[in-house]
Amino acid sequence: MFEKIKQLFSNKQIEEEIIDTKLALAALLVHLAAIDGIVSKEEQKLLSDILQKKFDLNQQEVTSLLQQATKKQQEAVDYYQFTSLLIGLDEKERIDIIRLMWEVVFADGVNHELEDNMVWRIAELIGVSSRERTILRKEIKENKLKQA
Repeated sequence: MFEKIKQLFSNKQIEEEIIDTKLALAALLVHLAAIDGIVSKEEQKLLSDILQKKFDLNQQEVTSLLQQATKKQQEAVDYYQFTSLLIGLDEKERIDIIRLMWEVVFADGVNHELEDNMVWRIAELIGVSSRERTILRKEIKENKLKQA
């Protein structure tokens, strides 16, 4: 009996995929783009562009990463499995993550309250101050308005 239980847990561990920071960030961005119920073409393009540029990926690698990230974020019950990996990054990288999140929020020109809430929660979980988060929000919003 104990052998069967042991086998069950060891098989589960083998099947589990190790999530790296690249997949963690991609999953959070995918979730953020979809949190308001609509993933616009602008958001889809921006997600691809962000991941391609940030991680120096080709289009096939971006597509694969987005597929994996979509699956992971759908399976997730909270943000911890993603933020626990990102909190280990240096401060500059964590601030950059919040900047990227704001870019996704403002990609479609509509700022939904669920998007605001998610960015606030992620910033808190990865140790980015509310001051820094607010400054980044204002900066990205103003840049978006200038482009429009």
